[in-house]
Amino acid sequence: MEITWLGHSCFLIRGKEKTIITDPCHPDLGYRLGEPEADIVTVSHFHSGHSYIEGVADEPKQIKSPGEYEIGGVFITGIPTFHDDKKGELRGKNTIYIIEMDGITLCHLGDLGHPLGPNLVEELGDVDILFLPVGEISTMPVDTAVEIVRQLEPPIVIPMHYKTEAFNGEFSPVDKFLDKMRIRELEARPKLLITSSSLPTPTQTIVLNYL
Repeated sequence: MEITWLGHSCFLIRGKEKTIITDPCHPDLGYRLGEPEADIVTVSHFHSGHSYIEGVADEPKQIKSPGEYEIGGVFITGIPTFHDDKKGELRGKNTIYIIEMDGITLCHLGDLGHPLGPNLVEELGDVDILFLPVGEISTMPVDTAVEIVRQLEPPIVIPMHYKTEAFNGEFSPVDKFLDKMRIRELEARPKLLITSSSLPTPTQTIVLNYL
């Protein structure tokens, strides 16, 4: 499996049989998707930074709501959550996606805006790769993000949705999360190549460069 970060919360996940794009972001945010091709696109919520489906080529199958889906051997479960800690009163709903592909379980939290309760932790189950929003603004505080890592104990954590040179919003930079995780001198990678047999132990945080 090959994972590339296209910016914000958008990743291109290329498996053996299918390619998935998560939360495609509008060019106004500063990232340029370049009309990538995909078989499947997932949308966690309908803000422009996460639902620019028209920017994805190849007429992908669209998954935009909670439920269970099976597409060409890829199993995706959408779990309903909220974009804030007021049960959606401030920013609405959010969908977490669990993606099972090539023997690996990926979890994309979207713009989750609240802690994980015990029932939600149980529903998410064993996660191999966690896509975690760490920029704080419009999602969760960084301390909550760190707690989620502790709760799920995934082999790999990939931070997303934070301040970069391309997107200079009010988000916190990834360094704040890394400091809380007590991670020093972490070099960003252009992409992640991973198989089910090469998942690390214990949890490893991987920062990707956006294209």
